[in-house]
Amino acid sequence: MSEIVSLETASKTGYPLSADHDVWPGVEDPAALLDAIADWLAGYGNQATRRTYAEGLGLPVTAADLAEWAEPGRHLDTWRTAVRHYADALRLTPSPSPSPSSATAPPPAPRGRLRAHHWFRWCVTRGLDPMAATSADVKSWLDTLAAANAAPATRDRMLATVKALYGYLADTGLVTGNPAALNRRRLGLATAASSTSGTVTLTTRQVRALYTAAGTPRRGASPLDTARAVAVVALFTLGLRVSELCGLDRSDLHVTRGRRALRVLGKGGKTRVVYLSVPAENSLMSYLSARDTAAASRETTVERRTQARHAPPSPLLQTRTGNRYQRQAIWQLLRRITATGGTDLEPVAGAMHPHALRHFYVTTAVEAGAQLVHVQADVGHSSIDTTQQTYDHAARAPERSAVDLVASSWFPDDTGAD
Repeated sequence: MSEIVSLETASKTGYPLSADHDVWPGVEDPAALLDAIADWLAGYGNQATRRTYAEGLGLPVTAADLAEWAEPGRHLDTWRTAVRHYADALRLTPSPSPSPSSATAPPPAPRGRLRAHHWFRWCVTRGLDPMAATSADVKSWLDTLAAANAAPATRDRMLATVKALYGYLADTGLVTGNPAALNRRRLGLATAASSTSGTVTLTTRQVRALYTAAGTPRRGASPLDTARAVAVVALFTLGLRVSELCGLDRSDLHVTRGRRALRVLGKGGKTRVVYLSVPAENSLMSYLSARDTAAASRETTVERRTQARHAPPSPLLQTRTGNRYQRQAIWQLLRRITATGGTDLEPVAGAMHPHALRHFYVTTAVEAGAQLVHVQADVGHSSIDTTQQTYDHAARAPERSAVDLVASSWFPDDTGAD
């Protein structure tokens, strides 16, 4: 595996750089690469999928980050055009950056534990033009992810994103082959289809403890922060994907058939109606009320009317700065809540993630007697087989096992009977 080089060295690669090379160190033709990425992303009808893929590659997914690439007057027209194309694909409106970005900086990217190890940022630290990457480079990148303690499922997902991109680049002739078309099983990233899922199977007691922990004030957290945390946990108990939750707008909350529900844009651009449970409705409405109260205290009546006319769609969940939540931030929030959840959550503290609550919804619903076709519709599975597999691959409830029956045949009970 090649050694890590400094960003300053990375910007002085042997590749012939274009005049706008400072925006993307090491890349021979940044505009052509970003333009191709924008075309590739635009091919996905689901906006959440586009953002997830861009995020997985280490590219900017917020207007603030994109502004670092879009500062007017410094770069060639071809680069500015490519940035606009990319912004359109993600429906972003980059504003001028308040200060010039460093000429040796990698692409702006969402914050997170693995931020430096996303594919394009990793390439910059190696002085590697992604258009010239080989399978050996991809394997070296995967080794770096493993050394950073990225879970196999995370590495598999990141590899799949890189593979999908290079498949498109190869089809368009920008690269000669797909360096990420590797054997996942040989890399230890694939498991047998019949194996039990590694997803954490939560108990009702643990979910209750998580909900309680979310509502317990934490040091440095405002009442609005606490209300938001409770809403996040409660909404996840509806079986939502993390990308679906992040993509929800406030306008997606509505009343249908006399009950509050959410319009959820799922995989494949398919929209479904998700009804709110009592705890989800109470938590969400309390959070939105607290958010509105906080906003009203900061704005004048004129400002509120002006913003109502010109503001873009308001995210259902907002960060402290009013932005849309990103997937990493949701993961980090759940981990923080779990860490304060006491003894019930200790066994899953290091493995808690949003999908665990989605699995909880499926397994609990099926074991409570819900029809698979109804559960499938609730969680947005494309096939009822997926719903069945999700249930079958989860760890079974203890009462579904014959282990106690077998033990009772040879182990004496508490009464002392022979």
